[in-house]
Amino acid sequence: MATLLESRREQMFPKLTPVQIARLERYGRRLRTTEGQILSEVGEVHRDFIVILAGELEITRPGLDGDSVIVVQGAGEFSGEMSTLRGVASFVRVRVHRAGEILAISDAGLRTIVQTDSELMELFMRAFILRRMGLIQSGQGDVIIIGSRHSSGTLRLQQFLTRNATPFILKDVEEDADSALLRERFHVEAADLPVVLCRGQLILKNPSNAELAACLGMNPQIDAQHVRDVIVVGAGPAGLAAAVYAASEGLEVLGIESVAPGGQAGSSSRIENYLGFPTGISGLALAGRALVQAQKFGAEVTVATSALRLRCEQRPFEIELSGNLSVRGRTVIIASGAQYRPLALDNLGDYMGQGVYWAATSVEAKLCGSDPVVVVGGGNSAGQAAIFLARDGRPVHLLVRGSGLADSMSRYLIRRIEDNPDITLHTNTEIVALEGRGQLERVTWRTGAQGVPEQQAIRHVFLMTGATPNTGWLQNCVALDDKGFVLTGPDLHIADPDNAADAPDRLQRRWPLSRPPLHLESSVPGVFAVGDARSGSAKRVAAAVGEGSVCVQLIHRILNE
Repeated sequence: MATLLESRREQMFPKLTPVQIARLERYGRRLRTTEGQILSEVGEVHRDFIVILAGELEITRPGLDGDSVIVVQGAGEFSGEMSTLRGVASFVRVRVHRAGEILAISDAGLRTIVQTDSELMELFMRAFILRRMGLIQSGQGDVIIIGSRHSSGTLRLQQFLTRNATPFILKDVEEDADSALLRERFHVEAADLPVVLCRGQLILKNPSNAELAACLGMNPQIDAQHVRDVIVVGAGPAGLAAAVYAASEGLEVLGIESVAPGGQAGSSSRIENYLGFPTGISGLALAGRALVQAQKFGAEVTVATSALRLRCEQRPFEIELSGNLSVRGRTVIIASGAQYRPLALDNLGDYMGQGVYWAATSVEAKLCGSDPVVVVGGGNSAGQAAIFLARDGRPVHLLVRGSGLADSMSRYLIRRIEDNPDITLHTNTEIVALEGRGQLERVTWRTGAQGVPEQQAIRHVFLMTGATPNTGWLQNCVALDDKGFVLTGPDLHIADPDNAADAPDRLQRRWPLSRPPLHLESSVPGVFAVGDARSGSAKRVAAAVGEGSVCVQLIHRILNE
């Protein structure tokens, strides 16, 4: 199979015309270069975007066995990939191969160009995205995970890097002969696993997502003193839409994401009912494109950073973050989403990441091989997961507690499930036991309240049931419904359906303004909620995107009050 570089070389490394270069001149400075000069180093942030005017540049990627040359670029070509636009750490080294002259443009200048010049924006963005894809596809680099594929820690690290589009190499201690040599070379004990070789030098022992993000320089520096127009907590579809629309309209935006862009949708194998994608798009690709859009317009987005507390008693609002950070904003958008509800089994935690999974992507599917699997849930995410996991002939058992799928799943998915001989639907069924030593080995389910428990030798279960809102960080700051979702707009009048008569009085006690709360506004003026975290939301990607974009118009009204 042809590599991305072989098949799309002209789009990955296009040549600018003299007219296009002339338009770039006012944003940069001309510099002479000498052979062997390093213009950009691995791990460097806020480096220049380089246009080659004369001579040649060599783009290399460091590895354990030395540098590997990705490409040699000549006059009219330019450096950079997605990390250049974000102003975060580089994955490659840029060295002068043949002396000449360059046009050096700062990362701030580059963002101005992509916001104001549509022709160059399209050219640069396409090249940047394809170059990042090429780095991932190459299977080379200086970020290496050494661990067991049966380890929950190894799986978590794979998921985190994959969902954040970060190239890495996995060395499985049970399958890769090289892993023993690496462990000896870097003095890694079995008790240390999994470990990450970060930039080929620093060894991280079972690092947290935040530690790994810091080592790789994945996030821009956050100015804690600066007051933003809006802080968006959560980078799922709703949060990303809010960031895109707010930044495109000139607002200063900071997005906070605890894991990776995309939220629950980011782990979906395919979304087919989202407008404009007739053949479907993976949640990972959709999230990646939305993140690029937000950054193009100047939004700051940080990952592996959790919101711990919203201080809504003061203005501007303050949000306490993990890592002893805090940020302030004139308005806040709660887009922290929801997570799947766990099964009511005492030993469920023993198998998380070791046979029980919250997502069905290529990472988890690879662990399953051709083994039969169980998918629990009756929503669209569960339907897509079942179809994805069955595509290679793998037997899939789809378990739902209800009598069918019609009430919670789109019809096109139901038809595919019904027509797929590798998917067996079990209605009125729930898992009652999980068993295994270290790894999941057996699953027991029961059909009907009086049914006989049925045990199966199944080692992989995918949970996609219900939704529990990620609103614990709000700590009684805003009004929630009885399930923990944020009440907004008109719903604030019926916060207590058993005592609706005094609703206006209770609203008045919570609401300090003479005007009523806006449609997506919480019980605190200037704090909004969108997407899955909001009470009564549709729990669909398109609806979340719509709420995120509409919310920006309401933000403008608040900022103008």
